[in-house]
Amino acid sequence: MADPNTIGCGAVPEPSGRSGRGAMSLRSAMIRAVQLIVGMEVHVELATRSKMFSRVASPAHPETYSRHGVPGHQDSRHGVPGHIEPNTLIDPVVLALPGALPVMNLAAVELSMMVGLALGCSVAPYSKWDRKSYFYADLPKNYQISQYDLPLCFDGRVSLPPIGTDGRIDFEALARGADAATGPRGPQSETGRGGRDIGIIRAHLEEDAGKLLHEMPGGSAGGRAGDGCSYADYNRAGTPLLEIVTQPDFRSAEECVVFAQMLRNICRFLGASEGVMQRGHMRFEPNINCILTLDDGRTIRTPIVEVKNLNSFKSLKGAIEFELREQPLRWQRDGIEFAPGTKTTRGWDDVTLATFVQREKEEAHDYRYFPDPDLPPVVVSEEWRDRVAARVPELPLSRARRFIADYALSPKEAAALTEERDDCLFYEAVIDAAADRGVERSRAGRIAANFMLQNGLKRANERSRAIALSAKQTGTAAEDSEADSRHGPMDHQALVSGLGIGPEQIGGIIALREAGKLSAAGADELFGILCGPEPSAEGFAYETPGRGGSEPAGAEPEEVATRRGLIIVIDDAALDAWCDAAIAAEPASVAAFKEGKAAALGRIVGTAMKLAAGKADAKTVRERLERKLAG
Repeated sequence: MADPNTIGCGAVPEPSGRSGRGAMSLRSAMIRAVQLIVGMEVHVELATRSKMFSRVASPAHPETYSRHGVPGHQDSRHGVPGHIEPNTLIDPVVLALPGALPVMNLAAVELSMMVGLALGCSVAPYSKWDRKSYFYADLPKNYQISQYDLPLCFDGRVSLPPIGTDGRIDFEALARGADAATGPRGPQSETGRGGRDIGIIRAHLEEDAGKLLHEMPGGSAGGRAGDGCSYADYNRAGTPLLEIVTQPDFRSAEECVVFAQMLRNICRFLGASEGVMQRGHMRFEPNINCILTLDDGRTIRTPIVEVKNLNSFKSLKGAIEFELREQPLRWQRDGIEFAPGTKTTRGWDDVTLATFVQREKEEAHDYRYFPDPDLPPVVVSEEWRDRVAARVPELPLSRARRFIADYALSPKEAAALTEERDDCLFYEAVIDAAADRGVERSRAGRIAANFMLQNGLKRANERSRAIALSAKQTGTAAEDSEADSRHGPMDHQALVSGLGIGPEQIGGIIALREAGKLSAAGADELFGILCGPEPSAEGFAYETPGRGGSEPAGAEPEEVATRRGLIIVIDDAALDAWCDAAIAAEPASVAAFKEGKAAALGRIVGTAMKLAAGKADAKTVRERLERKLAG
């Protein structure tokens, strides 16, 4: 199968108006192969409570929405409103009013250090703040406080995991130990399927700009459609922004997407960012060019294209694949090769699925960087760095490997349980709770995974559908939502950890199940009963058993199960009676089982369970029937 990131071309025609014998000789050659080269710039909004250099609330922190959000625009994922009126998160520092002076946000510096350490970076003992000067309507200061020549974090390395044919992390290969250090074809695999090290040049801290609204959201005053005006919203201006710059080490769009997904998950596990793509918490800017190999053995490089402000994994993949197709064709048309001054900036159109020219790329000197005179440098002692390093938790891929090894989970299960930080931490709390109730830990991990991915996930999916329907009915659906959860969390996506049932309660259900006091059906119903109230939508009907919100928060599982008649009757006489009645009621199945047809036992078990009316455990009934029929 051909490498999807290396393409072949035909003869290269000489365009009209092109002159020069050397140029014609080179351009008339055949392109035999095209190799993609990508470096990434990723902007991460940090989830601090206040902005980078002022004490006004930051829109990147979920608490801000609960305090400043507009009622009716509900973000059920975080339990807070999903919209904030423009220009309500501003102060004199954000607006750069005369006499207003910046003060550095310590929490933002420490979160940036944690991300840098997780990416294998060194933390600079000395870094400083610089002013990056440019004019744009969303930048109230006419400069951005950033870090130019002395960034906070530098010289890191990230190991990409192996990537499957579906473009996702190959957790089965990961479980076998085929991590990026070895890869499918050695330390620097050229397959474009993962298995390589990605260099991190720097991770520097700066402040975000505002944004322009071409139509005010929510029908706000002055937001008339088609009035020919744009509106500056400075709510986002001054938000702490960590810019991560990689080496041009990527060889496929899939590698870029997997890296972006890994980085989002790492930042979420660190508590550095909420990673909600629709709110702009992460924005990607790939720098793309190609190496063209000609049939005479010569190679040339196409000019670099930087695609700006991509806010979904789908658009990131689409923009890179478009440039892979188009850059050889551009060279055929204009003959322009990589050289200083040839870099261009392009945008991405989600409708036409194509990039478009925005401007020629500015160089560093165009921004007139100079040290910010109002801010002292950042001096990081070894003690401070070590204290921050101690806060870095186990990262998602390491957790996935551990879940597979310690709890005998499948790679698919481990991937699902590490996809969302809140659910992953909730899962580990469930294991602790079950172990505290006497369940052997490896066994607790296995059963907890079943409850999370079966009993819990089906209810979370139901709630997600109800929330989405309700938002559609009330007209409060989040703007720019992605239908595909691979491209970032949706505002209406419910999580198992947000169902309202606590890890201690699930641990109690597991203990009851292991003690033989709950049937599988009874455990599922009890799980539903202990969940919180379910969101409603007109015409939507829940199908899972056990209505949430019918018991007080934190109710003891065994007390609820006893009161509702879900506890299994551990009575040998009753079990014998149900089994004997089932054997008598199913003579054909009994005969088939005795003839060696093991599947026939299922019908007899089903009949016994109906007679028990939920007061027997299917496993116990099956074992009792097998003994009776073998006698």
